Amino acid sequence: MRITNKVCVGMAAILCIAGSAAFLLPAGQNLHPAWQEQAQATAHPTSEHDIQPAVQPFTQPTANLILTPSPVPTPQPSAPGVEQLVPYNGPVEHIFFHPLIVYPELAFDGDSMSKGYHDWFVTIKEFRGILDSLYSKNYMLIDIHTLYEASTEDNHTVVKPKELRLPPGKKPVVLSIDDLNYYTYMKENGNAYRLVLDDDGEVATYSVTPDGKELVSRDNEIIPILDDFIEKHPDFSFQRAKGVIALTGYEGVLGYRTDQLYSADYAREKEKAMAVIERLKATGWSFASHGYGHLDAAKVSLDRFKKDTERWKKEVESLTGPTSVYIYPYGSSLPAKDAKYQFLLQSGFQMICAVGPAPYLQFTGNSVMMDRRHIDGIGLHDQRIRLLPLFDSKDIWDDVRG
Repeated sequence: MRITNKVCVGMAAILCIAGSAAFLLPAGQNLHPAWQEQAQATAHPTSEHDIQPAVQPFTQPTANLILTPSPVPTPQPSAPGVEQLVPYNGPVEHIFFHPLIVYPELAFDGDSMSKGYHDWFVTIKEFRGILDSLYSKNYMLIDIHTLYEASTEDNHTVVKPKELRLPPGKKPVVLSIDDLNYYTYMKENGNAYRLVLDDDGEVATYSVTPDGKELVSRDNEIIPILDDFIEKHPDFSFQRAKGVIALTGYEGVLGYRTDQLYSADYAREKEKAMAVIERLKATGWSFASHGYGHLDAAKVSLDRFKKDTERWKKEVESLTGPTSVYIYPYGSSLPAKDAKYQFLLQSGFQMICAVGPAPYLQFTGNSVMMDRRHIDGIGLHDQRIRLLPLFDSKDIWDDVRG
């Protein structure tokens, strides 16, 4: 039976339950309806004291699941200038983050949002420490699309695993970022305001510092930090892969109000967003659907789920271009036979990502399911043992958290 780790990972909705402690937004704040929903009552982030280190990190051995690593074949000599690659048959890690905390003095200021920021975000220092650890452990970023391929057989879509070949000794990791929309609450609580192109045409952030100064920076968000890290360590990325950006749509994308279709500013907002999107795609980043309104797929009706998915494709996919990756909000999930799951497949999605405690990759015939580890305050604090294959949270914990 598949083991899941239900957590409230949708930061579009900061009404979360972590253990027995509930975290509420201020009364009367103008919020999207999804923010008002309770996190899963079954949420149970597991403490390091409740889990024993496992030799085999997979949760469900099946015939279709990529299981334990095979012995690494002896690399054969290759032509000069051609990278040596060998088949990789081990677990594939998938880790995800929310936008980084840029201004801890706003995130951890003791207001009603502070607990949510402590639980569901990481700081710049922590993210940099995680990158250093992954690199030292011979992990290598891969494009999520290198894991599967789709074809048509007898008028049906068939999704199969692709052979993954990496440099000898390297281990694959997929990285994704949820809610890189820069919602209103994020701008008020220590995140950047939006992504922009700097004077060199590279992706950077725009924000206003706590003392009121405008700032364009490449040092305070996942995308530019990772871009620069790979420039210094090109062997951290396989074929220049970066990560997956999972977007909603109800407050626009990347800090631009592309949801306001009838606003006088829409054309300008769309133009600015498109410039950033095109640069992201040109530099190894890809996009996924995180639903339009950040709905819990397991709880909403089929009709509402269909309308939400169709609206995302109309307002967001029209900007990012087609994607076959769907990332559940709230770490939710659906059975493959569920009508809502089948509608995702009919809508062109093939890689369906949830949240789980360990690597999980299973092919269903016409889709592939993948679990992601949530890298955030709860993960760092409560799941140290579980995350040791990637990093030691004791080494990367930021004292600014208190």
